[in-house]
Amino acid sequence: MSTQTAEEELAVVIGLEVHVQLETDTKIFCSCSTEPAEDEEPNTRTCPTCLGLPGALPVLNEGAVEAAVKIGKALDSDIPERTEFHRKNYYYPDLPKNFQITQYDAPICADGSLEVSVEGERREIGVTRAHLEEDPGSLQHKGGSIDTADYTLVNYNRAGTPLMEIVTDPDFRSPQETRAFLAKLEEVLEYLGVFDAQRDGSLRVDANISLVPGEEVEEDGHIPDEALEAANRTEVKNISSHKAAEKALAYEVTRQKNAVRRGREVAQETRHWDESRGITVSMRSKEEEKDYRYFREADLPALEVSNWKEEIPIPELPDARRERFQTEYGLDEESASKLTSTKEVADFFEDVAESFDPDLAATWVADNLLGELNYRDMAITDVEDRLDEFTRLVELVDEGEVTTKNAEETVLREMLDEGVDPDTVIEQEGLGKAESGEVETAVETAIEENPDAVEDYHEGDEGAINFLVGQVMQQTGGSADPGQVNQLLRERLAE
Repeated sequence: MSTQTAEEELAVVIGLEVHVQLETDTKIFCSCSTEPAEDEEPNTRTCPTCLGLPGALPVLNEGAVEAAVKIGKALDSDIPERTEFHRKNYYYPDLPKNFQITQYDAPICADGSLEVSVEGERREIGVTRAHLEEDPGSLQHKGGSIDTADYTLVNYNRAGTPLMEIVTDPDFRSPQETRAFLAKLEEVLEYLGVFDAQRDGSLRVDANISLVPGEEVEEDGHIPDEALEAANRTEVKNISSHKAAEKALAYEVTRQKNAVRRGREVAQETRHWDESRGITVSMRSKEEEKDYRYFREADLPALEVSNWKEEIPIPELPDARRERFQTEYGLDEESASKLTSTKEVADFFEDVAESFDPDLAATWVADNLLGELNYRDMAITDVEDRLDEFTRLVELVDEGEVTTKNAEETVLREMLDEGVDPDTVIEQEGLGKAESGEVETAVETAIEENPDAVEDYHEGDEGAINFLVGQVMQQTGGSADPGQVNQLLRERLAE
């Protein structure tokens, strides 16, 4: 970018390259497992193919192709009749054959989009392309970060893991928008069952940032190609989470704007996000497309999968399920969003809602269960095999066998902490429903022992009734129904 005046308004332009590891049993071009074992030794999950040894030939993983087609359908992309693989050539210290098998001018998916919500405003982000490729290995910098380490070790266990690289249009105008997009994309990928967010390095982001004169931005937010081409583009690598993406891009935007204000030119370069220091550092000058010397991968035949788009089904996606929950179950937008945060949560809710009123099921899953799980740093997948126990707890509340308060504050918590069923907790803690005679006796006692509260109630103090209800609940060990207690008190005090 040529030097700008300090007073000139600058618009931020961001595009993303999102590298998603696909959930397959084996690597993309060989039969090596993709599932790391506990205490896995470096460079043990390898073979002649993923090590690039002479004479070893790649064989394409069908499961990776199926996952790519699912992603293309979810992003409403075009899937061409014919797609090909290419070699991308430059020195990879973590990819031993010194080229990457990827897709160049014939990607498996193109011209898609994903709608995201940013501060209540819905925006459509264009997806230029999404293509299959192999993951490099991993580098471990010892004694510092990438620019300060004493030395670097290479682990080839990850080399050859199937990757889907999703390249967006330059449609982002703030770091906050990129974070919202990545969260939405990850949600969709998990619904598709092609991605595991818990796997280390499963989602990595490269971001391209440019500053263009604000006057170049059209009313609808579009920026002409000429303005984008005239702006120097900085690429930031090594971003590994939604939060890191927002922080890295916020830092880089500030760095570039400060450079412009000081009359300096923003260099076109590749920079590394150093998460530990919260800064980007220069790595090298930015490569151009010609530097990669793409050419056809002769060891892999052309791939024809256009008919797979109709043959491979995808599940109901988050937005559609969210809307259905509002119309079918009458849930508000907030509850529907909580209950569709993951496919597992949505499935769990629908299983509970088969037996109970949707509002009751939503309250117990979205508020009570998810709240307690979050407090314990657990996920719904940690308890999905206990659906029958959880359903039994809701049944006990629904039938008045245990009070809501006791169910929330004692039974559910002990179920999660001790791994026991609700009936056992209720029996051990003596939380069963109080007999009607016991409740009536407690009501009489509360009235007799608290004449001041009775007088306050007769003088119109509604707070007094709550005090008396509390006294009855205390006497019954919380096993009485508060609504019933309130009614009995009012009836007795009206005599």
